[in-house]
Amino acid sequence: MDLLAYGTFFLAFAGIFAVMALGLNLQWGFCGLFNVGVAGFVAIGAYASALLTTAGGMPVAVGWLGAMAAAGIAAFIVGLAALRLREDYLAITTFGIAVVIQLVALNAQWLTGGPFGIQSIPRPFFAALGAGLAWNLVYLALVLAVLGLSWWALERLVASPWGRVLRAIREDEVAAASLGKRAMAFRLQSFVLGCMLMGLGGALYAHFVGYIAPEDFLPVLTFQVWAMLIVGGSGRNLGAVAGAVLVWGIWTVSGGLLRDLLPQAEQARGAALQVVLIGVLIAAILVARPRGLFGERAGVSRHAGREG
Repeated sequence: MDLLAYGTFFLAFAGIFAVMALGLNLQWGFCGLFNVGVAGFVAIGAYASALLTTAGGMPVAVGWLGAMAAAGIAAFIVGLAALRLREDYLAITTFGIAVVIQLVALNAQWLTGGPFGIQSIPRPFFAALGAGLAWNLVYLALVLAVLGLSWWALERLVASPWGRVLRAIREDEVAAASLGKRAMAFRLQSFVLGCMLMGLGGALYAHFVGYIAPEDFLPVLTFQVWAMLIVGGSGRNLGAVAGAVLVWGIWTVSGGLLRDLLPQAEQARGAALQVVLIGVLIAAILVARPRGLFGERAGVSRHAGREG
């Protein structure tokens, strides 16, 4: 029973991270957008849903929709300015925006609760099922349903002419523009949709844990999601989901081992070792499989770009 309870808890978190990784894959894997502000848009979704369902008294489903809307609006505003930049400049800008969002969450105590965060976030069906395995199983089913719907929608999108244009822009934006494709518009659409999924992932997290604080959305969260996509392989939704499960598994197992092996005074350093371990894993994966475990095959993108 303990193993089943832990497995359910683990898979729920892995599914939440997979939703975020799917959003990043739409941006980077299909359009080549280097977004290093993942944690900021996850935070927007988490706080939007928490506020709508606590202070606003809205149903959880409305909170999730509100999370996607809030993250999408923020992404649209950011994208209008930031997406005119390229590569490392875009990365620096999105990272700075994520830091600003985290600082707002930390200091706007009247809205976000400041460092104390937001507590007693409603959990769907919790009143009927109570804490325990039954509720975890139900929430896992909800997470998997959201993940499955997101997967289905993205698969249809990237297989459509719209998705083929994204690949063409990723491969050669100038060539795509010469064919009459408005690259900026497609980049903005990809950025907004990806951030909406990140916001949805934040909402799923908030209602699973029941409590959020600014420390939940530090830059290490962005690192985790990027690691999941790189290890799994960008350019394919399978890679994003598989990478989320694998990296989250390594993260949790290594964290447990370090807590057991290291003395209390060294726990902070142990947390840093987790990042090092994932970094070594990424390096090993890239040496053995440069496109990740399930990344897009060589030649597929160019063929897709010609079709667009």
